[in-house]
Amino acid sequence: MNIRIPDTTSIIPPSVQAWPERIRRSSSRTRAILGIAGVLAVALAFVAWRIFGGAGAPVRPPPPVQVSRAVRKDVSIVEHTIGTVLANATVQLTARVQGQLISANFVEGQLVHKGDLLFQIDPRPYRATYDSAMASLVSAKAKAARYARLLEQKAIAPQDADDAKAAYLEARANAEMARLNLEYTTIRSPIDGKTGPVLIQPGNLVTANATSPLVVITQFQPVKVSFALPQADLPRIQDRQRSNGLTAAIDAHGPNGGHLDATIDFIGNAIDNATGTIELRATYANADSRLVPGQLVDVGVTLNALKGVTVVPHDAVNLGPNSHYVYVVKDGNAKMQDVNVLYDDGAGVAIEGNVRPGDSVITDGQLRVLPNKPVAIIKPRTGSKPATQ
Repeated sequence: MNIRIPDTTSIIPPSVQAWPERIRRSSSRTRAILGIAGVLAVALAFVAWRIFGGAGAPVRPPPPVQVSRAVRKDVSIVEHTIGTVLANATVQLTARVQGQLISANFVEGQLVHKGDLLFQIDPRPYRATYDSAMASLVSAKAKAARYARLLEQKAIAPQDADDAKAAYLEARANAEMARLNLEYTTIRSPIDGKTGPVLIQPGNLVTANATSPLVVITQFQPVKVSFALPQADLPRIQDRQRSNGLTAAIDAHGPNGGHLDATIDFIGNAIDNATGTIELRATYANADSRLVPGQLVDVGVTLNALKGVTVVPHDAVNLGPNSHYVYVVKDGNAKMQDVNVLYDDGAGVAIEGNVRPGDSVITDGQLRVLPNKPVAIIKPRTGSKPATQ
């Protein structure tokens, strides 16, 4: 029996019939790419072997650091704090007699001197009382003199002469009181200072010794600067006061600020239990009115001095687990040296330890430094703050 196998090529799509050829072309292209990749891998491996294989692990470059030199000098131990400017005196002017306020003879905020006329109370009622008292005084004086002559002549009893003398003394006292009340109608400045606002305007009736003042005068030439220091400084404060006296260096900042020196003339007589501090006050002449009551200022007080100590920049001192330390660069290597901090003013640190004047200490880059390992010293970047010498 002859079985006829149909021709299947006629029913296979042409795209499918082209697969074997495409597969062959794709395989050739893949083999070519893989061959190129293999060649590149071998080449890279050879280069890596030539660079690293024969020389061992790569050498790490020394970390870059900046250094400054330790110096020997005298250092003043200064305590810094915040102070408040106080008026040397503040006076609240009130009337001592009652009457109508008829004038204020100054401008608010004016600088006045002791004795300047500030207010005038209507004096007419008090002038009339004074005139009447003076008339009574003249009459009583004449009567007392007449009775004294009569007593010498034994024409009157001694009691009458005594009564006349007592009446004269009473009239004199009344006249003096009337004179004072008339004087009190003129209110003058008791101090040199600056006036505040007028609190009771002319035209109002004022009473004697009222709770509301007419004006407040503040004296600020000189002024006081009040500040507090820790009680631990009290022994040094007392020693310094006895030996050389204490001076406060005041910095008011601002365009009119600058460094001012004031003599400390008051040390408190008790420690503040709440803050553990003691109050000090310094007097400043304030001739240029630079300081104003209520103003906050920076205050520095020199309490002691260290003679001929080693000083390094503040950035050179690091805090370790047991003590402070610095890195000293010797022969290109960083040596860690433990130090004891004597005083730190924020810019330079007075230390004692195995660091000598002239030694180069690392001020920047310490985090990358390993003890007894090389370092690369670089110059500070342009525009950066130079290390303290």
